[in-house]
Amino acid sequence: MSSLTALEQYQRVTANYWAFTLTDGALRMLVVFHFHQLGYTSLEIAFLFLFYEFFGILTNLYGGWLGARFGLRLTLWLGTWLQIGALLMLIPVADSWPKWWSVAYVMAAQALSGIAKDLNKMSAKSAIKTVVKSNDGDQQLFRWVAILTGSKNALKGVGFFLGGVLLTTLGFNASVGVMAGGLMLAFLVTLGLPADMGQMKRKPKVLSLLSKREGINVLSLARLFLFGARDVWFVVALPVFLETALGWRFWEVGSFMGLWVIGYGIVQGSAPALRRSWGQTSSPGVSAVQFWSALLTAIPALIAIALWRQVADPGLAIVAGLAAFGVVFAMNSSIHSYMVLAYSDSESVSLDVGFYYMANAAGRLLGTLLSGAVFLIGGLQACLWCSSAMVALAWLFSLRLPPPHAVQR
Repeated sequence: MSSLTALEQYQRVTANYWAFTLTDGALRMLVVFHFHQLGYTSLEIAFLFLFYEFFGILTNLYGGWLGARFGLRLTLWLGTWLQIGALLMLIPVADSWPKWWSVAYVMAAQALSGIAKDLNKMSAKSAIKTVVKSNDGDQQLFRWVAILTGSKNALKGVGFFLGGVLLTTLGFNASVGVMAGGLMLAFLVTLGLPADMGQMKRKPKVLSLLSKREGINVLSLARLFLFGARDVWFVVALPVFLETALGWRFWEVGSFMGLWVIGYGIVQGSAPALRRSWGQTSSPGVSAVQFWSALLTAIPALIAIALWRQVADPGLAIVAGLAAFGVVFAMNSSIHSYMVLAYSDSESVSLDVGFYYMANAAGRLLGTLLSGAVFLIGGLQACLWCSSAMVALAWLFSLRLPPPHAVQR
């Protein structure tokens, strides 16, 4: 038995997750820029992330079951070592390799990375429910969720910046080796975790993978389109547009995207305090999900109109528009992340969280593919219009959400 308190367990899980997030953000920038340098099109680059997102879908579905059956320590360790393996796989990648082999090989490494990322995320998010007891209140749960998700995204932004800097200073191959070494050190932090953390007393069956809760199911559909709406412009279209159309250098693109995600994470972590400053003292509910998704629908459309009508410098329109998108998207994501735990119970939380983030991964997969394909056909403006349409779908599904406490237990 572990002598660590529940809070200490959660802190160790979070520390590992933070280190993992740095490598995840940096790796994305390294892959995008390295292969764009080699002359790959936006669609070809998008295919490099295809397995990353696809295997994330399967991982969230089965990872939640693994966590409930065998404990969250196992899923955390699996995620950490799979990411180390994915990074080590990329060390020998060479410019002289045939394109077909490079694409297939990197897709395989990204498949491991996608599995690793979602195992770590599911473990960290599920651990919150083991720390915050039901008598602590929904506001405490909302604060803990906001802190975790906000800090994670801020660090992912730092990872984007780190990726641009590493590519410029060390090159692709040395960079992935350095990150693998750092993640090995982060694994050591988790050695004191108890084996049964987050483990269900009643062993869940495989059929329990699919959620039977209306709130989880509807929220998952909304989450799918919400994150597809972000990645349809963010994953491939934006970095390629900033470099080719606006002439930004790699470190400038990495810095901008990193600052965007850092700011997004800060807003996400501050969501409870922001709501209190607006006089909203109760925990968020269905109406909050609907309001913030409706507001977000307009922003990518307005950016696309500004680029089309040339009402401002394209760089200014992108920076200002995406800053507004980041603030509103952060509020959406923070409230979503709280709601999935509000709809769950402590006994089956990893199953519910796994199912929910399966939809999240499906949205990222959809957005990633569209980011490469739509940008190739219609440029960044078309990606922004697609983003607006997907947020509108997220809002439509949110209209069917039940009150959380009506289905929670």
